[in-house]
This record gives sequence, structure tokens and C-alpha cells, in this order.
Amino acid sequence: MIMARQPVSRQDSDGGQPPRFEAGQLVRHRRYGYRGVVVHVDPICRADDAWYFKNLTQPDRNQAWYHVLVDASTSTTYAAEENLTGDESGAAVSHPLIETFFVGFQDGRYTRNEQPWV
Repeated sequence: MIMARQPVSRQDSDGGQPPRFEAGQLVRHRRYGYRGVVVHVDPICRADDAWYFKNLTQPDRNQAWYHVLVDASTSTTYAAEENLTGDESGAAVSHPLIETFFVGFQDGRYTRNEQPWV
């Protein structure tokens, strides 16, 4: 007998820990190796159950999740904090949305503007 997965409950508050990264920081995905820049932080996973259950690894939803502009592509990703590490290369990210969300790049970090991430 196949058991259906039960939806993982989401808290309406934050995950309890302050986020490790913030908008403008460079990150690298531990598993997939891509690098990018954080454009927005959610204190917990805000994706719906359908999206979440398509994710092969299903990291804990009650941790910070990051919207990341992926370097050298047009892609954006939504990654759990446990899957990211800081990118110490200091190299700028090439992405068509950089100028939409950031006003500058200095010392390996982007300066976020007021454009909302939606």
C-alpha cells in the first residue's frame, strides 16, 4: 500500500534562527555548485506544497530560504539555507536582473535597491 505524503506544516512566523545570508551576498549551492547573489530572503519556505514536494531533497521548510540570481544564466532559484555556503570569490554575477534589484557592486557584495521581489 502506498502512503500519500502529508503536507509539511508551515509556521506563519520565522524559523527561529536569523538568516545566515542577506540580500547582496554572494553564495554557492553546496550540491549543484552554481554561484549567485541573494536577492531576497524568506525566514521560512513560502513555496506551496506542490512545489515543495517536487523538490527531490525536501530540506526543512522552517529555515531561511533564499531567492538567488544564478551567475551566467537567466535562472533564479529558491534555495534552503542548509544548501548554501558563502562564495568568497568576490567576482561579480552576470545575470540580466542585476540592475533591476541592485545599485552597485563593491568589495564582493551587491547593494540592494528598493525594488520589491515579487
